[in-house]
Amino acid sequence: MKRTNIFVDCHVFDDGFQGTTTYLKGLYQELVKDTTIHFFFAGDDVENLQKNFGSSPNISYLKYKSKNKFFRLIFDIPKMIKSNNIDFAHFQYIVSPVKRCKYIVTTHDVLFIDFPDYFPRLNALKNKFLYKWSVKASDVVLTVSEYSKAQIEKHFAVKNVWITTNAVSEEFFETYEKKKIQDEIFQKHDISKYIICISRWEPRKKQDLILKSYINLELYKKYDLVFIGDTTFENKKYNELYANLDNEIKQKIHTFEKVPFNEMLSFLRGSELLIYPSIAEGFGIPPLESVAAKVPTITSNATAMSDFDFLKEYSFDPMNQQDFEEKLLLALTIDDLELDEFSTALKQKYSWKKAAIAYQEALKTKKP
Repeated sequence: MKRTNIFVDCHVFDDGFQGTTTYLKGLYQELVKDTTIHFFFAGDDVENLQKNFGSSPNISYLKYKSKNKFFRLIFDIPKMIKSNNIDFAHFQYIVSPVKRCKYIVTTHDVLFIDFPDYFPRLNALKNKFLYKWSVKASDVVLTVSEYSKAQIEKHFAVKNVWITTNAVSEEFFETYEKKKIQDEIFQKHDISKYIICISRWEPRKKQDLILKSYINLELYKKYDLVFIGDTTFENKKYNELYANLDNEIKQKIHTFEKVPFNEMLSFLRGSELLIYPSIAEGFGIPPLESVAAKVPTITSNATAMSDFDFLKEYSFDPMNQQDFEEKLLLALTIDDLELDEFSTALKQKYSWKKAAIAYQEALKTKKP
């Protein structure tokens, strides 16, 4: 039997951890167990890719010649596909315009269409064209939730979008000593008891909601506030709120960008509570990672996050300040038994094995 060759564009691993890196890592760590497929992982930092996907006879690593995304899509990738006799090439959101094999595209969301007020207009117009064109050019279209599937099929007039749902990496389920981690964070960052938000900076992510409640509830008297995430679009509401704070309160608020995965994981484990107040998500991984780590968690119940039914008591309407603040205070009283129950429910509902099975079923429909 001829082995199937699959090329995977992994350039997102060159920019630090984010939702797409979590998705690719979890999905392909499961898929590489299938020795009937040879996987070609491509990126700029090949050493980092090897750390994520390991060494195996059915894994090869390819290094891009250019860091420019247009050069990569137009020149590097088509050349790699041809020289390695690739059968399928897997992209996130945008595919190469030079098609030399069958395409798989994962379109995680089309939120810029349903929530235009939270995205720059030109950026939304560009993405609508490129995402739709990429979906139409692809042989297999994947997404990560029922919500995203419905919206992609509606806006791009396509059928048979497959769901390869996100899950949580095993690292988050590992046991750890919380006090030890908190001591290490205090020594390194001078931060003791704290609440955390892990998310990119965009207006729809609603970091301003957290800051407003942090002040309203006078949580600064007991907790520091930690934000981890890179900036995509400026959150002007947050900036205005922060600018008017007393310096004494500002010293309790800490913002980190370009945080390595292991340091992010330590920050999460050491926290008293994770808050995820986003108005719109194609999935929403951070609250699930927090649940897996048995950290008290509250999450928005909007869009795809409404599927997190085991967190129903601790989910809120992100447009309702009072609802948010009530759930925030309630979550600070969660006991260990509840945290154990949430972690177990999460593991039963979401798994990379389920995602890998759906991926393999999708490919079977396109194989000769």
